Amino acid sequence: MYDFTYRRPADLAEARAILAGDEGAQPLSGGQTLIPVLRARLAMPAVLVDLTALDELKGIAAEGGRILIPAATTHAEVAASGTVREHCRALAALAGGIGDPQVRHRGTIGGSVANNDPAACYPSACLALDAEIRTDRRRIAAPDFFSGMFQTVLEPGEIVTAVSFPACRGAHYEKFPNPASRFALIAVFAARLAGETRLAVTGGGTGVFRWHEGERAADGNGDLSEAALDEGRFTGDLHASVEYRMHLTRVMAQRALAKIH
Repeated sequence: MYDFTYRRPADLAEARAILAGDEGAQPLSGGQTLIPVLRARLAMPAVLVDLTALDELKGIAAEGGRILIPAATTHAEVAASGTVREHCRALAALAGGIGDPQVRHRGTIGGSVANNDPAACYPSACLALDAEIRTDRRRIAAPDFFSGMFQTVLEPGEIVTAVSFPACRGAHYEKFPNPASRFALIAVFAARLAGETRLAVTGGGTGVFRWHEGERAADGNGDLSEAALDEGRFTGDLHASVEYRMHLTRVMAQRALAKIH
């Protein structure tokens, strides 16, 4: 580690002011990715702005057929929420399978979405459910938010304040986890929205994506075995080869679909 200034603002306005006033300032949410990165000296922000105590970023609510989950909500809170379970049980189940209890009680939905790890769980739910990511400046549709591996369209100093999901009872998240990290080797979030199948894949190695060919196959004969998969969406490593991850994608998608049909 190295020296940095820790700031814990009292409200969102103060947090915005700190971030706007120092180019070296960086928001801190659950810290489940950022702290290990700092420990490895892969990032060196001069100021960490802790957002976890801000009341504006807490309090799950149902609003007009949607679920609003503020950014500082922990994975454990999403998993336990009666509101989330009532309106989208698959989202609660997803949150309950992230990491271990320690991670679930520290990690937040805002931090996960903003970090956009290529094996993270929430981005697949955002794409499959057509979520809206809200910031202190604007509202962004999920397909426009995730721009690449560890990349989003967030501008410097922009803060994710909440994620809004539509209510969806026809959804299921199927995950093949790495047994050590609990990140997805491959996971598929399947949903039925407006009478159409949506499949979002995470864990491939290059970033979350919609599997449109699989969606068309699911809405056709229901057989995904011959649906085209772009090999360029996958990478191989010591945990799984490209071919194995592609195979897992078909298997996880078929299992997820079986749970919602």
